[in-house]
Amino acid sequence: MKHTPTKPRPLATLAHVDLTTRRVEISETPPELVRKFVGGRGLNMYYLYKYLKPNTDPFAPENPLLIGAGLLTGTGAPNSGRHSITTKSPESGILGDSNIGGFFGPELRYAGIDRLLITGKADAPVYLYVEDGRVEIRDAQKYWGTNCSEATTRFKHDLGADVEVELIGTAGENKVRYAATRYGLKNAAGRCGTGAVWGSKNLKAIAARGNLGLPLAHPEDLLAKCVELRKYLHQSKVIQTLGRVGTPLLYDVSNFLGAIRTRNSQQTSFEETLNAEEIHRYVDKMLSCAGCVVHCRHRNSLGGEGPEYTSQVMVGANIGIADPAQVIELQNIVNELGLDVSSVGTYLGWAIELHERGMLDKKMTGGLELKFGDYVTVKQLIYDIAARRGLGDLLAEGSRLADKFPGSEDFLIAIKGLPQSDPHDVRYMKAFALGIATASRGADHLRSRPTLEIFDLPAEFTRQVYGQPVDPNPTSYTSKALVVTYNETIYAVVDCVGICKFNCHGFNSPRNLNYDHFRELIYLATGLEFTKEELVQVGQRVIDLERLINMREGITRQDDTLPARYFDEPMTGRRTKGHQIDRAKFAQMLDEYYALHNWDTEGRPPRERVAEFEAL
Repeated sequence: MKHTPTKPRPLATLAHVDLTTRRVEISETPPELVRKFVGGRGLNMYYLYKYLKPNTDPFAPENPLLIGAGLLTGTGAPNSGRHSITTKSPESGILGDSNIGGFFGPELRYAGIDRLLITGKADAPVYLYVEDGRVEIRDAQKYWGTNCSEATTRFKHDLGADVEVELIGTAGENKVRYAATRYGLKNAAGRCGTGAVWGSKNLKAIAARGNLGLPLAHPEDLLAKCVELRKYLHQSKVIQTLGRVGTPLLYDVSNFLGAIRTRNSQQTSFEETLNAEEIHRYVDKMLSCAGCVVHCRHRNSLGGEGPEYTSQVMVGANIGIADPAQVIELQNIVNELGLDVSSVGTYLGWAIELHERGMLDKKMTGGLELKFGDYVTVKQLIYDIAARRGLGDLLAEGSRLADKFPGSEDFLIAIKGLPQSDPHDVRYMKAFALGIATASRGADHLRSRPTLEIFDLPAEFTRQVYGQPVDPNPTSYTSKALVVTYNETIYAVVDCVGICKFNCHGFNSPRNLNYDHFRELIYLATGLEFTKEELVQVGQRVIDLERLINMREGITRQDDTLPARYFDEPMTGRRTKGHQIDRAKFAQMLDEYYALHNWDTEGRPPRERVAEFEAL
């Protein structure tokens, strides 16, 4: 945390960078917008709604790209290293938004900028240099063509070791539709192809160095509160375990249940060679993001960071690879090239099944035989995707390929054009199923992940968590709309303040940081006073605005659904065997979800809400 208490500064600043004209305008974010949207994901959505014209091509210069820190990012609050990257997704064609940790978000704020709004397209490769209230557009030709760790090393060599760099790899340069934005060896804004939008604008990187600090309202009290909360969070058994083995612990739980996406979700359990303790044999040490309490990141012995639970499954079980060293090597390659591991693993599994069904023949594969478990072929395909070479060029188009193979969409595990990020097979857990069906950015669990469903907690306990009775049975359809709505609302607020969800109430534990903690931290950091209800309204406002953005791009009720496989085929493994999603009961859950949001039966927010946003 860097603190400069004497220098006056707005609550939030916006730097609008037009790469076409090379013009930079820096302005104060109106305080009333900060109260309505707080920061991070919320303010990003406001500016996306304002600047994105309907039906804009995601690769057009007019597509806005937003990099926005949360209101607590960099303040020293627990796990306050997060920021959001928002644009129109070239993968799904709708709202694109991803959240990323590390140290770049805090450094951007220390450099005097809370949010970058980037429009236009540079006529040659460029990067942005941000330092102490100024933004410069600089030549990046010599960095173009490098992948993530090499590019980072070169920038730090040229600019200084203390500079923080966020960038794209060659996948983003080549506009692979699911290219990621990356920081360091592991942190990524992986979802929705944000990196491809950077590439379309000829933007290689953003480098930030800050000496301005943050003008904290009550610095001594904030420090004391942060120390208190860190001690409190360290008592959590889940946080203690995550700090030792990271997210791979979730693989063990899911595989025990039989809820692992395996061989493109044709099976639902896999080998125990990918269990957390097996993965941990390849861990050199655990690492963290800015202000982190958890330390969930691995530095692996094969030259990268990770794997996360998502990587274990998506380039492991989902494509039939059981050797932990091979899985780690594949995810290291994905990270280095700047790709989204959830999308890569989904499209590879889908392509292999397409080949097995005779829909993707050897003429289209360039003579390749695609098989589950074929590490050598898969490894080469990942490189080919990033380079848009051969079959890789075809696969780089992602979910848009479904139109080329009629009927293949039934076994593409994607919603609204975005592959499912969650390695869980959700047919067993009905709240998870509803959550990924209704998530604003597509098949994504981090919008509403109802983790407490897994534990089948006592009914009285869940009443305390949700404020009213909830059926704790994960296989039940009853009250799941309430569970999803509750979680997506508090997670939206977490993304607005810039804190990691691992510390959020309900994400892994019902005892982690809640609205009252956020209220107090915001007051001590900024002097702004919010009631709990006002923060709940912020979350609801963000969700409604995201719905309206998507509606402008053609999203309707029929898009709030699940892959056909989840409705039509029962699960195959262990305790979940035989479970699937009932279409009629799912439709009833969706009706209840819409009603809780005050949307009509087609999922449209009320006119009053539309008028509110149009007036901003």
